[in-house]
Amino acid sequence: MKKFLGKKRMKILFLDQSGKPGGAELCLIDIAKPYRDSCLVGLFVDGSFRQLLEQQQIPVEVLATEAIKVRKESSLTQSLSSVTALLPLIAKVVQKARQYDLIYANTQKALVVGALASFLSRRPLVYHLHDILSTDHFSPTNLKVAVTLANRFASLVIANSKASQTAFLEAGGRSDIIDVVYNGFEPEVYQSDHSKSSQLKTQLELDGQFIVGHFSRLSPWKGQHILIETLTYCPKNVTAILVGDALFGEQDYVQQLHKQVAELGLEDRVKFLGFRSDIPQLMAICDLVAHTSTAPEPFGRVIVEAMLCGRPIVAAQSGGAIELIEPGINGFLVPPGKPDQLAEVINTCHNQPEYTLAIAQSAYEMARRRFQQTNIDRQIADLLARTFT
Repeated sequence: MKKFLGKKRMKILFLDQSGKPGGAELCLIDIAKPYRDSCLVGLFVDGSFRQLLEQQQIPVEVLATEAIKVRKESSLTQSLSSVTALLPLIAKVVQKARQYDLIYANTQKALVVGALASFLSRRPLVYHLHDILSTDHFSPTNLKVAVTLANRFASLVIANSKASQTAFLEAGGRSDIIDVVYNGFEPEVYQSDHSKSSQLKTQLELDGQFIVGHFSRLSPWKGQHILIETLTYCPKNVTAILVGDALFGEQDYVQQLHKQVAELGLEDRVKFLGFRSDIPQLMAICDLVAHTSTAPEPFGRVIVEAMLCGRPIVAAQSGGAIELIEPGINGFLVPPGKPDQLAEVINTCHNQPEYTLAIAQSAYEMARRRFQQTNIDRQIADLLARTFT
């Protein structure tokens, strides 16, 4: 895929704050692939995300010498002191940006750095919005900062769902700079060998179990505690696998989850698998994938991944999930934070396998059509062309 400024191939400086691969980072890998011979991904911290980029032959460089400490819930004082700490990073990004046609900020902290670098380097700014900009996720200060910087400096904001777009507008974002582009996927990545799946199930000592998979970092708003409580309403052979770990200083929550499992006597029915690279294989052994966020999810990458793995999905009825799932047709929706209602769906899937399989097949076919990566690449290329030529 090509995009030209005049006759010149577009050169993009992507910016991301994370060293670990969350949903926004996995999306960035797919977005950057078509530009791998004319882009650079600048990271603010080193980690396994850099290695994933290198595996895809995407140029990457760690630009910061120390981690940025401001979090989504930071106060005004913390935010202002962080700007001072960011000055060396901003100076480096400005220097890099002058070698590229535009700056593409993939996260909120990247937006802060990218906005200032855009102004100083006189390079246009794109902000890819992977968040619900609301007080469910951000402090009022950081919410105001994000919207103000986007309004003032971004030529284009790409929202990953209508839910993200709506939250941006409700927070005061400009309607003339924002468009929606869903995440893209390569369906073939999610195809699994049945024999290998059987081996994996045996290795994890899950033979004969009805497996409910939860794939997310371990965080209170991701709702793993809800799934654990739900098991108390389900048959004894219903087992949960929790794939993921704490990312942002949330180890206290991990300890709470282990304590909850022990108090409920569920040690044999909950498996903590930590971070894994074999997500499609793990999804393939699941009888159902659960998505239990307690606050609106911007998109819900796991939802589409489950669909592409041919697995039925149940998700909390809020945010981007509502745009992805038609209840009873390609998945199930339940009110957030309701273990008893989540249990009803799990028990239905447990007791009606043919019905559940039909829903999973419908979801697979829909996801292949709707979220094909090549189509998403084309949408982004068209937006860039329309905005910058």
